[in-house]
Amino acid sequence: MKICGLNKTTLLDYPGKVAATIFLGGCNFRCPFCQNSSLVLHADREPELSQDEIFSFLEKRRGILEGVCITGGEPSLNDNLEEFIRKIRSLGYAVKLDTNGSRPYILKDLVRKNLLDKIAMDIKACPENYGNVSGLLYPDLDSIRESVDFLMEGHVDYEFRTTVVRELHTEKDFRKIGQWIKGAKAYYLQAYKDSEEVLQPGFSSYSLKELQNFRNILLETIHLVEIRGID
Repeated sequence: MKICGLNKTTLLDYPGKVAATIFLGGCNFRCPFCQNSSLVLHADREPELSQDEIFSFLEKRRGILEGVCITGGEPSLNDNLEEFIRKIRSLGYAVKLDTNGSRPYILKDLVRKNLLDKIAMDIKACPENYGNVSGLLYPDLDSIRESVDFLMEGHVDYEFRTTVVRELHTEKDFRKIGQWIKGAKAYYLQAYKDSEEVLQPGFSSYSLKELQNFRNILLETIHLVEIRGID
């Protein structure tokens, strides 16, 4: 397990909790709009934090922080993830996992062992557009669907989310996503924001009005749909 970063305090990454965010290196997707490209492409070159550093920090912040968000990259690729989460939970923290949903058996195992308090799963696009948006020639849609179905069974608190990119998504995506995850508990549209870390430059965001149109489409089938990351 390579720990590439630590955000010591966040009110955004774990909604409803004051949390820290831990960034793990490595990913099996190549989303062209990814803003953590160094963690995806060159995790081996990134500075590394030791687990001792992480747990020393978390020990000191007990009673101040409420939760820990584990993100990436794709955290479920790490063989020692279960042990890492157990150590975090032993300090009394709630744990949220960010995932692309490509390894449903890992999610199921962690949830059944009562090791996760919340999962945030990225819905990259509608199934027909998944390859284009995930950067994979042949994305494993069966695994993605299995993760979606598992979360919607309600075994753990969850949210779905999509980073909306003008050059990659159309209204068709959201009409089809609305049917795919019909009845989902919560779905968030995240406005794309450009940065120097983007895997492939040249993308842009939809306007707030356009995102609100997508939201209205999704509200036909999903209980809660909100927009993040735009004024």
